[in-house]
Amino acid sequence: MLKIGITGGMGSGKSTVCKVFEQLGIPVYYADARAKQLMHQNLDLIAGIKAQFGENAYLPDGSLNRAYIAEKAFQDSQATAQLNALVHPAVYKDFESWTQSWEGKTPYVLKEAALMFESDSYKQLDFIILVIAHHDLKIQRIMQRDGLSESQILARMDKQWSDAKKQEKADFILYNEEGKSIIEQVLAFHAKFTS
Repeated sequence: MLKIGITGGMGSGKSTVCKVFEQLGIPVYYADARAKQLMHQNLDLIAGIKAQFGENAYLPDGSLNRAYIAEKAFQDSQATAQLNALVHPAVYKDFESWTQSWEGKTPYVLKEAALMFESDSYKQLDFIILVIAHHDLKIQRIMQRDGLSESQILARMDKQWSDAKKQEKADFILYNEEGKSIIEQVLAFHAKFTS
């Protein structure tokens, strides 16, 4: 069974592409969503986050104190690296066990993650598809989806690798922009991965 990565910058349309694969019956592991769940459920990870960021990292009801973590971890690159050093290995292990549950049931699985190259998680995958779109189109999509200002979006984009840098490590490119059919491109990849 192949393990295929889907990555791309904010607003590139990774989730839209994954939904097309899901329509073809391919299981998708959404790494960012799963990381959020693990920060609430994985006792070792919770203990590590509390040890690194203090008891205030979690609210009295046991949920992650998002505002506190955002203030502590995302203002300081060293703190961001510390949080990633806790979360990424937990997601790595979780993906491995999730993948085993699909063994023999599907020709391939997908792992969708924004920071696939930045986190080195691409190393556990057979192939990587990079979803790209024009810079202005990505900003427009994020503004509509998240209600962020252009300056907020650019600040977040600055923390991610550029598409050009990601292309050096990607095996395949999927273009998510006008004049390019996502469905046709996904069907071509599906044929490749199932043959």
